[in-house]
Amino acid sequence: MTEGRILVADDTPANLSLISHVLEKEGHEIFAVSNAVDALRIAAKAKPDLILLDVMMPGHDGYYVCRELKAEPETRDIPVIFITSRNETESILKGFRVGAVDYIHKPFHAEEVVTRVATHLKISRLTRELKERNTELEAEVTRRRDAEQARDTANQRLHTLTRKEAERWGIGGFVGHSKHLKHILDDIERLQQFGKTSVLITGESGTGKELVARAIHHHSPRSEAAFIPVNCVAIPSELMESLFFGHMKGSFTGATSDRKGYFELADGGTLFLDEIGDMPATLQAKLLRVLEDGEVTPVGATKPRRVDVRVLSATNADLQSKITSGDFRQDLFFRLARYTVDLPPLRDRPEDLPILARHFLELFSSEMGCPVPAISPDALGVLATHDFPGNIRELKNVMERALILSGGKPVQPEHLQLFDSRPKPAAASRAESFDLESAEHSAIQRALEQTQGNVAEAARLLKIHRSRIYRKFPHLAGGSQ
Repeated sequence: MTEGRILVADDTPANLSLISHVLEKEGHEIFAVSNAVDALRIAAKAKPDLILLDVMMPGHDGYYVCRELKAEPETRDIPVIFITSRNETESILKGFRVGAVDYIHKPFHAEEVVTRVATHLKISRLTRELKERNTELEAEVTRRRDAEQARDTANQRLHTLTRKEAERWGIGGFVGHSKHLKHILDDIERLQQFGKTSVLITGESGTGKELVARAIHHHSPRSEAAFIPVNCVAIPSELMESLFFGHMKGSFTGATSDRKGYFELADGGTLFLDEIGDMPATLQAKLLRVLEDGEVTPVGATKPRRVDVRVLSATNADLQSKITSGDFRQDLFFRLARYTVDLPPLRDRPEDLPILARHFLELFSSEMGCPVPAISPDALGVLATHDFPGNIRELKNVMERALILSGGKPVQPEHLQLFDSRPKPAAASRAESFDLESAEHSAIQRALEQTQGNVAEAARLLKIHRSRIYRKFPHLAGGSQ
């Protein structure tokens, strides 16, 4: 095994041969030259670990060679030991000033040469390793500093996003002043201090169940963590377990890497399960176990993993009927519905309708960069007579189309494209339909006279919804706004 690669430069053949022989016996690889020019050429090409350099050589002396070596980046770190017959102090100091690390005096002894060479090779190796280690440490420090800066930047961005999300999904996102809305806001505020309580949000499609879920999350101690929304209807049954609980690489065909499930992604935060009533029975059992134990086991894993997740769920289905029919587990229902928030349909919040309509016009006008148009009383009257089976989501779509159709002018009834979900009469004749309409019209008119025009009181007297009165007398809706 070669101990080191050593360049020996001496113009005396006997010295050159003796030094080379002594060092080769120690396992070193020797490059022997007799002049300065060859010494510089071989040093640049071979990059030896150590150089033994005679001070007095023809042409350029050893001091010149050492200065040249130290001036080049590729050779400046190679240790140089001078060989000299001169023992003057000034000569020795000059050698150190040009960059030498040691001196060997002629006539030299083999043991001295071997010992000094071994010592400086070791020092050189340790110095080189130390420099490499320092370079690695500097690189690691730089990497960690960059990582910390990136983390700080990411945290700042996350904080900004979280703040914007809170502004978007906070209580300010709820529009209206009906008693129903006030009750919902009271529920959200009431849940602020209960960051672990599972909440079931019920209501028809389009009533804003996800908005309520996000508001509960952003007003809870978990607001800085993730909010993971999952639509239970949109997940293929064969992937449900993997998507909810994760999987390990190779656990099934296509599992090319480990993957976290929804529960692990929501760890420390909130998991929102929309349309929970349509979850398959097999997954219901696994979900119940996670809620009870606080642990998930990824597909292909042998050990469970702890998770801290708050579950908010929502449904437009009648879960009590599904429990009776055996389609939904009662024990899971009790786990999910520790607190229930029930969202009323838009038709039960008529006082919020004009406020919401204007709100959506302002929202879309801002997005489209155009002035906010007014809403005519006639248009408000038409909106008041509509049932809105799609609830707030439907109203939002209606107002976006109305903004486009109105071209910046006040929204009129002809700009409102409403979906009529009422079934058409099949058997009644036109005469019968007319008679029924006429009788209903008269009955409502009498009730209004008795209540002095109070629509709410008239509706209670006739035991009908007030929207039915607005459909018969649109001017009442427009006038009430």
